[in-house]
Amino acid sequence: MFASGVVKLTSRCPAWWGLTALTYHYETQCLPTPASWFAHHLPVWLHKLSVVATFLIEIAMPPLFFMPARRLRLAAFYSQVLLQVLIIVTGNYNFFNLLTLVLTTALLDDKHLAAESGHSHRKKTPASWPKALLGLPALLLELTVAGLLSYGAVHCFGLEVDWEQYTVRSRTTFTFHQFSQWLKVVTLPTIWLGVASLTWELLRALWRWTQVWGWLGKFCAAVQLFIFGIATAALFLISLVPYSYMEPSTHGRLWTGAHRLFGAVEHLQLASSYGLFRRMSGLGGRPEVVLEGSYDGHHWTEIEFMYKPGNVSRPPPVVVPHQPRLDWQMWFAALGPHTHSPWFTSLVLCLLQGKEPVIRLIQNDVARYPFHKQPPTYVRAQLYKYWFSQPGEQGRWWRRQWVEEFFPSVSLGDPVLDTLLRQFGLQDKSPPRARSASSALAQALHWLRSQLSPLEAPTLLWGLILTVGAIRVMQALLGPRPSWWSPPAREERPAPKDSARGQAASAPNSRSSSSQTSRRRK
Repeated sequence: MFASGVVKLTSRCPAWWGLTALTYHYETQCLPTPASWFAHHLPVWLHKLSVVATFLIEIAMPPLFFMPARRLRLAAFYSQVLLQVLIIVTGNYNFFNLLTLVLTTALLDDKHLAAESGHSHRKKTPASWPKALLGLPALLLELTVAGLLSYGAVHCFGLEVDWEQYTVRSRTTFTFHQFSQWLKVVTLPTIWLGVASLTWELLRALWRWTQVWGWLGKFCAAVQLFIFGIATAALFLISLVPYSYMEPSTHGRLWTGAHRLFGAVEHLQLASSYGLFRRMSGLGGRPEVVLEGSYDGHHWTEIEFMYKPGNVSRPPPVVVPHQPRLDWQMWFAALGPHTHSPWFTSLVLCLLQGKEPVIRLIQNDVARYPFHKQPPTYVRAQLYKYWFSQPGEQGRWWRRQWVEEFFPSVSLGDPVLDTLLRQFGLQDKSPPRARSASSALAQALHWLRSQLSPLEAPTLLWGLILTVGAIRVMQALLGPRPSWWSPPAREERPAPKDSARGQAASAPNSRSSSSQTSRRRK
């Protein structure tokens, strides 16, 4: 998260430095949602203030993950939740944000989740003065951090409230050189902060191991601790190399052993550098590739994709947590010439051949594909610029303008197509080996695929998620209730005076009867 915020500034992108990135982001991102249209039309000052908040959440808040003060960690957690939820609402980024939310739950504790039994029924007792005195440094640390964050936001981004216009003005007040010097100062301490946190967790695990009883349990715990401890330390050491790419001087000062270890396992892609939206693309309009097919080369029909923008009257879809790979890659293909995306030539070839598995990547319902009865004779691609429609335009979500031809008109056996296939090594490929479908497992999987194929992937995924959620709810309702659900025990009322006298009078009788019984037994 820290690197994701830093690279937005180290890239020298004018949109990020000018705090105007979000005025383009919502309509130029890979797969917008319907909420993206509404977010795009928010006031410009609010877009700029949102960029300031993004920098604070991605750069200033991550170090709070390691703070000893509990409330600071919770503040860091909820800031990340806010960012990820807003991204989920305004953009289709598959399961990326959900994974981030799962990772951030490590900042929570049992007390915050109310996992302790009977926690809600315990009476709050005033803390003793030694405990209150020990909590004073934590309170001072929290106030100091809150003050530094507020001062830093106001000072670095020139925040000013315009009471006449009811807006908040913002601008970047620091230079690239100043930011680079600051990055040199803080990058290495962030690494040592991670080292200290990892060391503390390993020591805690070692302490828990000493509490294990029995030689067999202690031996098994020791093996687990050794394996996971070595693996965690090694992976952390490997990740320091790509993490330090954002600051060259820190990268050069890293331990040489870390560089050698990273080089030895680099081909496994265990760790890599990270930077989301390093530079804002589509500043002059969203580039979009539109495929077209024809039977005669004169009358062309657009090939509509399920998720990416095409028809200007169709609203953007919501596909989270699905990852439509082809629609996603079409966005990257539009950022450059088709020669930068060799797979696009293979896509055109498959459409000319009418391969159904490829057609299902474009339209899950083959009947909606305009050439489902017969493959097109010619295929070409046009490049358009797309913009969100204005609020007054009825029935339109987009407006577009033709830019140029993206891929020339080709047919099977066309010399241009054959040349491109040879250039990219896609021609004369040996056919895939036929797999036997005689086994019961293969037949079962084929039947399952045929039953689920009519469903769109987002519908299927949400159906599975809601089913699991319903099962968990039913288990919680029908299963044994936790102890903290039971009502508090009733207090015993003092007995009335008459009953107390009756019990006192019956006491001698009970003693005499017990003595008579003992004499009879004797």
